[in-house]
Amino acid sequence: MPDDKSVDEEKAIAEIVDRLQERFPDASRESILDAIEKSRVTFAGAKVRDFVPVLIEKEAKAHLKGKR
Repeated sequence: MPDDKSVDEEKAIAEIVDRLQERFPDASRESILDAIEKSRVTFAGAKVRDFVPVLIEKEAKAHLKGKR
């Protein structure tokens, strides 16, 4: 059974998908999910998880802008 923090993180990721779809309307949902997944891998081993969703969103935005 997932703990509350992992559930909160998953909810935050779902919200990030929605925000990125609004910000990048020309990007496909698949490309947004791909950018998020690449960012998640970067932070997979982070011991402190509190800011991981914020960092994932920042990295995914950079990827979608073509800066990564």
